[in-house]
Formats: sequence, C-alpha cells, structure tokens
Amino acid sequence: MGYLFAWAVRKLGTAADRQVDQALETGIDRLHTLVSDRLGAEDPALEQAAEEARDGQEELSADTRQWLALAINNAAKKDEEFAKSLMAAVEAVQAATRAVGGASTGADGIAIGGDAEIHADGGSVAAVRIDGPVTVGTPANPRQPGAEKG
Repeated sequence: MGYLFAWAVRKLGTAADRQVDQALETGIDRLHTLVSDRLGAEDPALEQAAEEARDGQEELSADTRQWLALAINNAAKKDEEFAKSLMAAVEAVQAATRAVGGASTGADGIAIGGDAEIHADGGSVAAVRIDGPVTVGTPANPRQPGAEKG
C-alpha cells in the first residue's frame, strides 16, 4: 500500500526526495499499473488513495490502507496470475529500495536501514519491539507450594 501511495505522491509532484533511483521509479510505476489495470483506474480505494496524496498527506490513512489492501487481496485470490505478478512487482520495488539504501515498513512496523545490533547484559531484556509480557529471571512455578494464585 505504501508503494502505491508513494507513486501517487510522486506523480503529483509533492515528494520531498526528487532523486529516486530509476529502477525504483520504474518498479513503482509497474506496481501501480498492475494494480490499477486489475482493479480499474476508477476503483474507489485507488481513488481515495489518490485523493489523500492530493491532500498532501505523508502516508495513507489506516482506513484507506485497509480498504486498498482488501481490494488487492480479493483480486489476488481470484486471479493467480495477478497474484504472481503482484509479488514479483513488490519484490522488484523492495530490491530497488534496498539498492538505494532505503528502508521502509508498514503502518506499525519498524525499519532499520543498515547494520543494527541489540545487546542485553546481566539478565536484562533488549528488543526493538515487544508485543507482550516479559519475564526477567525465573518465573514463579504456580504448582509450587506458597506461589500466588492468579
């Protein structure tokens, strides 16, 4: 979804970075053409994405991202050739992005463009993202006499 939105932003001349590698430009154009040909240029989700780009938004709204993802996913489920072409186009854009040193992620993801090292010492915890409870040390055994019941 982000690549499709980037296409709309660039085509409207509002992108901040004008020095996009030609392979990335070609890949994003190919991706947009593939999706708009399959969904139809007048698809409401594509139109909403273009409207958000025209409004100067820096990224798609969560609702539009989800709407567009559902439309593309539905089309891919119904057309195996489209699904294969879509994956190839996305992979080409990702490869081009890596080639120009960029990093990108989805709405709530984390991207690191380059080397990264995470280190924990002395029984501590180190992570880029934790989506649940963390226990440091040995957790209490609930079957052991005297352990609290929760």
